[in-house]
Amino acid sequence: MAEPHIKGNSMNLVLVVALVAQAQTLSPNQQRARDIFEQLININTTGSSGSTTLAANAMAKRLTDAGFPAADVQVLGREGSKNYNLVARFRGTGREKPILLLAHLDVVEARRGDWSLDPFTFVECDGFFYGRGTQDIKDGDAILVATLVRLKQEGYRPNRDLILALTTGEEGGSDYNGVEWLLAHRRDLIDAAYVLNMDAGDPVILSGKRLMRPVQASEKVYVTFKLEVHNPGGHSSLPTRDNAIYRLAAALGRLSAYEFSAQLNEITRTFFQRMAGLQQGQLAADMAAVASPSPDSAAIRRLSDISPLYNAQLRTTCVATELLGGHAENALPQTASATVNCRMLPGTPSEDVQNTLSRVVADTAVKVSVVTAAIPSPPSPLTPAITDPIERVTKRLWNIPVVPVMETGATDGLYLRNAGIPVYGVSGVFIDINDVRAHGRDERVGVQDFYDGAEYIYRLVKAVTGNGGR
Repeated sequence: MAEPHIKGNSMNLVLVVALVAQAQTLSPNQQRARDIFEQLININTTGSSGSTTLAANAMAKRLTDAGFPAADVQVLGREGSKNYNLVARFRGTGREKPILLLAHLDVVEARRGDWSLDPFTFVECDGFFYGRGTQDIKDGDAILVATLVRLKQEGYRPNRDLILALTTGEEGGSDYNGVEWLLAHRRDLIDAAYVLNMDAGDPVILSGKRLMRPVQASEKVYVTFKLEVHNPGGHSSLPTRDNAIYRLAAALGRLSAYEFSAQLNEITRTFFQRMAGLQQGQLAADMAAVASPSPDSAAIRRLSDISPLYNAQLRTTCVATELLGGHAENALPQTASATVNCRMLPGTPSEDVQNTLSRVVADTAVKVSVVTAAIPSPPSPLTPAITDPIERVTKRLWNIPVVPVMETGATDGLYLRNAGIPVYGVSGVFIDINDVRAHGRDERVGVQDFYDGAEYIYRLVKAVTGNGGR
């Protein structure tokens, strides 16, 4: 991947940024969205050295300055924490139940030495915005705030309340999770008919072409197990056949060769069906065959082998991620353990997966226990109330297919789905599938992609609140 052309002294950097800024005349709405985006990127919201409270307060001020009543804009969270959440309400007619607009303020760690530029300084260069959180997901935070300010200035009156929640803890670096806390302590503030989540469903660019508009309506369930072997040990000069490391290694070898059975649900079947129309040749035929009422086993095998993404869409997966063993270089190991992370298809009982692991390991000396328990995340129904406006706005702005997807990872949507609130991931900002830099070095999004995403979300919010997306 090419690095941004910003090396050299600070004067060169200022000149480059100034030239880029002069090259594009922004509309007032674009300028507002950009200013909010820049402000958020420049606030460190990592768990170790940052604070989401600073970002939440900054966005609260944006909203109150735009005319939101102070009583409708709250910064709150666990007492004593440096990481608070923002919850704001845009009052509508109340004819329909509210919609929750969700994004998280926290970001993963970023070290200056690992980047070509300061990760906590917003930079526009070579057609991209750079900075930690530009993809994950301060672009979403900025777009939601900019959308509500724009609607307020227009005097728009939605047919229902719009609730904005910008939260902490999604990346795991905070001392608590904001969505989980709000559900437990202030559900009244965020209770909604459904959620539009900016942390999923990124529109896809492939080979320079805008390919499709995913809608994340389901996500896999995260659960972690430990495989552990105990042994009396002894002196390394007197080795025995019963070695804790060897037994664990043999068990992991059996696990690596195992594959869970393929299963499809409404979301994944529709995913492969619509993806088939975007492909050619054998790949298109295999996707169509997998989406059929009686999926073809040979097609499943080929899709599983061709791409980790397709494989993860088809089945529960478990993989070893951490390994520990022994206590001294001159002693036989008394313990050996491995962390195995599983991503289960929705509706799969974690007990079934644990039993399967024990059966595959096939060694009673290897104990299988739960480290991180599963939180259920049932699929959200693809009802016309959500799919129709997404289809309309997508066709009007981009004219690309809308494709339901199952997230192979996890988002804060799992807490809301588990609480009975449907969640739909519909980020507006296109991401090049071959240049995903979230959590990585020199994170970035395209400048025009950001502005187009802001317009998309603005129109979608109007579409789901009675305006049709015009």
